[in-house]
Amino acid sequence: MDHMTSKVAQIGDIRIGQGHPLALIAGPCVIESRDHTLKMADAIRRICNELSIPFIFKASFDKANRSSFHGFRGPGLDEGLRIMADVRQHVSVPLLSDIHDASQAKPAGDVLDCLQIPAFLCRQTDLLAAAARTGRCVNVKKGQFLSPEEMSNVADKLRESGCNNFLFTERGTFFGYNRLVNDMTAIPRMQTYCPVVFDATHSCQQPGGAGTQSSGQRQFVGPLAAAAIAAGADALFMEVHDDPDKAKSDPATVYPLDQLSNLLTGLLRIAEARSDS
Repeated sequence: MDHMTSKVAQIGDIRIGQGHPLALIAGPCVIESRDHTLKMADAIRRICNELSIPFIFKASFDKANRSSFHGFRGPGLDEGLRIMADVRQHVSVPLLSDIHDASQAKPAGDVLDCLQIPAFLCRQTDLLAAAARTGRCVNVKKGQFLSPEEMSNVADKLRESGCNNFLFTERGTFFGYNRLVNDMTAIPRMQTYCPVVFDATHSCQQPGGAGTQSSGQRQFVGPLAAAAIAAGADALFMEVHDDPDKAKSDPATVYPLDQLSNLLTGLLRIAEARSDS
């Protein structure tokens, strides 16, 4: 197939891609409670408003891919979507969450502005097709086991299912066991197909590194995000928490809320220098 290029994607009223400013997709890894979710959405929105960064709120209603059977998964589809709808009502930001099963696509699409496909599921044809049929933007995380060029097949599946509004997200590639590395050339290579997001927090994961959960190296979030923006990423994905060590999911890599503004300020300078070059 002749692979077309989608230069711009749209999530709610935010346009991401060629000719548009760096956007941020951020929020806690999982919905921990209604009050915490609303608090995080409002706090990140305020930071982004101060810095004039387009912001999409992310939180998962179900983490179906936990390392352990006993890992916290979230409130589930129905309650999780009710909480996300409250975020829209009270905070007025576009919404993104991940789906793990084709049956979740329609109810999620009725509430969310963007449906996210987890990296481990990026080749699941039925899941991609169901997400595409909702008419919402679709963000697909590149599998840690795929080359950038293999994502052309994902682009074809989405387009053949009626979706031309989609993004790909780079989140690291397996390097042996419990280790991820980033090849920043993946960003311009996947921009052949669509705008590209860089997932700065999951790229610092050590999958399964703590036995019953993933470990990670949060100290590298900033350097990797800086490199990705310099390489041309269209948007940044970060999981953010006001008390990372007590986060109910991915405590080793979620980024501290109180450090977010300083990080984004520095990253904007890189984005501006890139656009001037």
